[in-house]
Amino acid sequence: MSLSDPDHDLVTAELGRDPTPAEAALFENLWSEHCAYRSSRPLLSAFDSEAEQVVVGPGDDAAVVSLPTHATDGEETYVAMGIESHNHPSYVDPYDGAATGVGGIVRDILSMGAYPIGLTDSLYFGGFDREHSRYLFEGVVEGIADYGNAIGVPTVGGSVEFHDDYEGNPLVNVACVGLVSSDRLVTAEAKTPGNKLMLVGNATGRDGLGGASFASEDLSEDAETEDRPAVQVGDPYTEKLLIEANEALIDEDLIRAARDLGAAGLGGASSELVAKGGLGAEIELDRVHQREPNMSPLEILLAESQERMCYEVRPEDVDRVRDIAERYDLGCSVIGEVREGNYVCTFEGETVVNVPAHFLAEGAPMNDLDMDEPTQPSRDLPDADLETAFDSVIGSPNTASKAWVYRQYDHEVGTRTARRPGDDAAILAIREAGTGLALSAGAIPAWTDAAPYDGARGVALENATNIAAKGATPHAAVDCLNGGNPEKPDVYGGFGAIVDGLADMCRDLSVPVVGGNVSLYNDSVAGPIPPTPTLAMIGVREGYDAPPLSVSGEGTLLEVGARGDALGGSTYLAAAGGSDRFPDLPADPAAAVEAVRDVAALDSTLATHDVSHGGLAVTLAEMVEDAGVEVSVESVTALFDETPGRVVVETTDPDAVRDAAGDVPVRELGTATADATLSLSVGDDELVRDAAAIRDLRDVIDRELA
Repeated sequence: MSLSDPDHDLVTAELGRDPTPAEAALFENLWSEHCAYRSSRPLLSAFDSEAEQVVVGPGDDAAVVSLPTHATDGEETYVAMGIESHNHPSYVDPYDGAATGVGGIVRDILSMGAYPIGLTDSLYFGGFDREHSRYLFEGVVEGIADYGNAIGVPTVGGSVEFHDDYEGNPLVNVACVGLVSSDRLVTAEAKTPGNKLMLVGNATGRDGLGGASFASEDLSEDAETEDRPAVQVGDPYTEKLLIEANEALIDEDLIRAARDLGAAGLGGASSELVAKGGLGAEIELDRVHQREPNMSPLEILLAESQERMCYEVRPEDVDRVRDIAERYDLGCSVIGEVREGNYVCTFEGETVVNVPAHFLAEGAPMNDLDMDEPTQPSRDLPDADLETAFDSVIGSPNTASKAWVYRQYDHEVGTRTARRPGDDAAILAIREAGTGLALSAGAIPAWTDAAPYDGARGVALENATNIAAKGATPHAAVDCLNGGNPEKPDVYGGFGAIVDGLADMCRDLSVPVVGGNVSLYNDSVAGPIPPTPTLAMIGVREGYDAPPLSVSGEGTLLEVGARGDALGGSTYLAAAGGSDRFPDLPADPAAAVEAVRDVAALDSTLATHDVSHGGLAVTLAEMVEDAGVEVSVESVTALFDETPGRVVVETTDPDAVRDAAGDVPVRELGTATADATLSLSVGDDELVRDAAAIRDLRDVIDRELA
């Protein structure tokens, strides 16, 4: 690890001396791209984060929004929500990299005083036909499953995408939501000089050293061996104890402020905690409970050992915090106190760090990088046979069943899961408020690879449509913005475009983006990843019931929403070859989402399913289980167009659907049938597939990984 020459000069000028080795390492990590957002922060002002429901916006460990109350005696209830990436660690060690990503985002929720109730994971890998991609895929899913299942937090949603450009750098983006009431809310802002700083949780070891700086560099060809020490090792059983201990500490109002130990370890958490409060601290590093002998002060400061929390505690409450930690068999150290002045760390009586806290936590200079405007591809459509195209699209790993993934997750622990994985959105029952909390998360890299700006707008609209398809209103979102090396103008231009696209569509939908994460330098010898704007969105509805995805066989099929006029970024073109621009999105996306929500809420609605990945072909195929559909569309483009903002509805009252949709287009597709068969007419061509044949096509992941 080394501090760059310009940063070293800036630090030296501020301190009036050369930094000590520990100070230089702290600045190198806290001023890294991963922690300081030096290339992305200048772009993030594009997001609107303020709204009536926003209680805590960007800048804390997690955001907090209020929920509407539908129960007559319902409590005022807040939802904490956050998202983070564990991309480089998951390449080096897929199991531990993904597992500790889950642990980290859960602790971000704990930092707000909230109890975690649901996880989503959005995963991106190289081509599924590649052995190395499947190895990473299996390891990541196993790591998420083992950690999430052990801590008792259900994984209820997410996405899995395969694209050749993730071969050298997969992405693991994990989001979490938790519940907290106004009287239990905690923030990461130190309050009062004289309060003690306490470290609760696992002992500190040498794992994860330099993780923040490691996450801010391109992956090297030898990363799987050379960078293994930068990957943390998780202990979910200790995390479960930490969850319950945190709840007990909040119950007794013992915590003034909190921050979990993630990137840059104790140095990052403690300096950011006091800097946010405009204060300093004095920390005795040799008082930190350790699991390895002879650790240096730099190692104690920067180790990213998992399952640890830093708390600000009143002096009179220290013994009680220690008692609760002991009750849950957790380590506990009083490591220092909040003070006026500098951030100071000592080791064996010697001062090893003495710097202004705000300068350390917030003083990194922003990068001013060149940016090339991305362009869209030209039209070059293939002449594909209907049956071949249909089978290729339905059998694509990107549109295939992801049941192999979510079967490994305990998605019902906690007894709140009202709509399970596999539908457009998950729904959690927030019984305290009589409110259904809908969750959708993901991105479609083929869209943003073809057209970063419009593709990112499509990602936001797609997530909002998923929520509306279950009768919920989009409420708030957090994002995980993933890009390659920003020092390359074309890469930075694509990244800037996804930021603007996501921000513009969320603004059009009146969805505040209340927090998020940025992960850059996702670049390897194989090249940069596609710009990938993962969005995790929540929605709210009265009650927990929602129309199912599968048809009942008793109604008329309608398509609600406007079709596009192009196939850029589609699964069809990926399978059949060719290129095209990204389709035009609805002129009034908010009206489209509201129409979908209102249609889903009708008593006459029997089933709803959004249209996006794979177009109508995939939507209809997924709706065929115990009953079937008989549908006619005019062209191959109409069948495989992936324009979001649309749903297929099975209804007993088509007029009610048209009334609810208002000015949003409604098109009759055909009817649901009693037999479990998809009968499809496309112009003069016809195609018939029964449910068993469709399942066989869609079970490609199960077959390959069995």
